[in-house]
Amino acid sequence: MRGVKILLLVGVLAGILLVAGCIGSENAPGSSEKKPFAGQTVVVCSGAGLMKPMEELIGMFENETGAKVEVHYGGSSEIFGILQTTCGCDVFVPGAWYYTQQAAERGYILNGTVKNVTYHIPVIAVPKGNPKGIHSLEDLAKPGVRVVLGDPKAAAIGKVSRKVLEKNGLWEEVKPNVVTFTPTVNQLLIYIATGQADAAIIWEDMTTWAQSKGKIEVVEIPSEQNIIKTIPTAVTVCAEKDGHLEVAKAFNGFIANHTEIWEKWGFRPWRG
Repeated sequence: MRGVKILLLVGVLAGILLVAGCIGSENAPGSSEKKPFAGQTVVVCSGAGLMKPMEELIGMFENETGAKVEVHYGGSSEIFGILQTTCGCDVFVPGAWYYTQQAAERGYILNGTVKNVTYHIPVIAVPKGNPKGIHSLEDLAKPGVRVVLGDPKAAAIGKVSRKVLEKNGLWEEVKPNVVTFTPTVNQLLIYIATGQADAAIIWEDMTTWAQSKGKIEVVEIPSEQNIIKTIPTAVTVCAEKDGHLEVAKAFNGFIANHTEIWEKWGFRPWRG
């Protein structure tokens, strides 16, 4: 009889502990019930060159808020096309202000949601050892130099590269040396890191990527010759239409405020 009582007592205690555990887990800090956007989704369209910091920021945002972030990476022109044709972006983060301005003029951006995040600074990238002796924009026009540039119709870096060369009267001289125009800036980095080209104009922040280390060197473009851009983020009218407005606003502010992540990946945060 005593053995039966002991077994019953053990069973009761186990039940109490099980219930307490369930209650504790429900009330534990950081549980999904406590997260403000649990079960909600936000769709982000981001420039391909922003992938490294964006992936880290997305992970942080999902962990802190419980939201699910769906992201489309591509050339700025490509993601602008997604915004225009399918309204498939709740948050729009292109590689240059130009595309946000175009989106705003066409009525796709909600007033008051545009935030400058970082500067975007063009530099010249060359393979390790700089075999062709590239030290300036003018050197891109030297005979025998294989240059790769972003497509001015597809990528923000392509548009700004052409403008930089035109500003310095070099576009027509450099163009014959261009072996290919790429739709994204990421592809430019591959060409230089693998030695398939002698020079490219890329964004400064990309020089910190693992794909760059020990494989490329950087030639800075003097400020008076350069065209320095900003990377903005903005909430679109699509977020309002599909019921994602509040989570979109939260994500928009989140990526603009976490300047330490952008700095970690080689960007210079906007201080304006």
